[in-house]
Amino acid sequence: MKKHAIATTLAASAAVFFGQAQAEDVGTFGTALNQSKFILDTRLRTEDVEQEPLANDASAMTLRARLGFETGKAWNTTLLVEGEGVIPIDGDYRPDPSVPTMTTYPVVADPESYAINRLQLVNTSLPGTTLTLGRQRILLDDQRFVGNVGWRQNEQTFDAFRVVNKSVKNLTLDATYLNRVNRVFGEDSPQGTYKGDSVLLNASYQTKIGKLTGFGYLLEFDPIANVAAAAGDSTSTYGLRFAGDAPAGKVKLGYIASWATQTDAGDNALNFDLDYLNAELTASYQQFGLGVGMEVLDGDGFKGFTTPLATLHKFQGWADKFLATPANGIEDVYVNASANFKAVGGLDTLGLLLTYHDYGAEEISADYGSEWNASIAAKLKKVSFMLKYADYQEGVLASARDTQKLWMQVEFVW
Repeated sequence: MKKHAIATTLAASAAVFFGQAQAEDVGTFGTALNQSKFILDTRLRTEDVEQEPLANDASAMTLRARLGFETGKAWNTTLLVEGEGVIPIDGDYRPDPSVPTMTTYPVVADPESYAINRLQLVNTSLPGTTLTLGRQRILLDDQRFVGNVGWRQNEQTFDAFRVVNKSVKNLTLDATYLNRVNRVFGEDSPQGTYKGDSVLLNASYQTKIGKLTGFGYLLEFDPIANVAAAAGDSTSTYGLRFAGDAPAGKVKLGYIASWATQTDAGDNALNFDLDYLNAELTASYQQFGLGVGMEVLDGDGFKGFTTPLATLHKFQGWADKFLATPANGIEDVYVNASANFKAVGGLDTLGLLLTYHDYGAEEISADYGSEWNASIAAKLKKVSFMLKYADYQEGVLASARDTQKLWMQVEFVW
């Protein structure tokens, strides 16, 4: 289906949305206001980075605060308004790689920023259907292709119209038209906003042994002066994903298999046809878990498989050395071990995670290096704490350089 046809269908749904909202006098403005909920989310974080061969180490302390409200329902419709501010307290870091300042420091992509984070209307008038219009957060599957980049202080949001239908048991149909991506670098950055007509299609069916998902992400971004990645990220991606778990005696096995194919689209000057593969197997027993997996993003020597809307920090190591897939692609073989406890040491929860990554080129035989990741996370009522470390060691093919990162974080969500 062409993107303009999809957009027309979504627009027609929007008309039904507003017509239905007016036709059904469900709730009033008074009750909606009385049932409003306030949003308060604050996060204080330090991020220290040592990266070869840069002359200076980065030392970033930033405070992120979100404040807003969500009304109750009036005519099956709610309104959510949320502002966000990112305040640098210690600014010895380079906040934006597209701006030539603090160039002797490593990048910590948390620039000072003040903006409307979310501004959306949500309507549930149609049976089994949720319609969302406005600036919103979108998380699809494991966020490998579409997410909010929630690790960064300024999250990624979308100006979009989204339709989610669950009227058929076990089946979820999800379609979004978007014309603006509000990226983590903020409105003042040359690469802070991607504009253009894009469509996200995602359909999933829950079976007894797992969820089967098919997706198509049709991205067309307008060119941006001096930002080559914008038009270069215009792609058409189609794929399948299967994820589930099953008991094996006292052990629970989890499994993921995913495949996608990607071609150029829109104003992309390159011509390519690339694939993506991911396979993962995990085993958990009581509080303990162990997993192994492999993720492959193709490259043809000129362009690597790209996922510009993903929550990239979740994948290929926390040192963030491969946010842009190298031109020769990447193979990431990883193992992880975890332990999660409840009601320990006066804490509600305590989680430990250790991960090792081995990186290589996909198109040629070359070593990209390896990385260790470790974290300790705890929660006490509404307060969360985290201590996190990443150590990347470069390989023979030095597409990235030795990097160590340390984070300390405390977050309060009301």
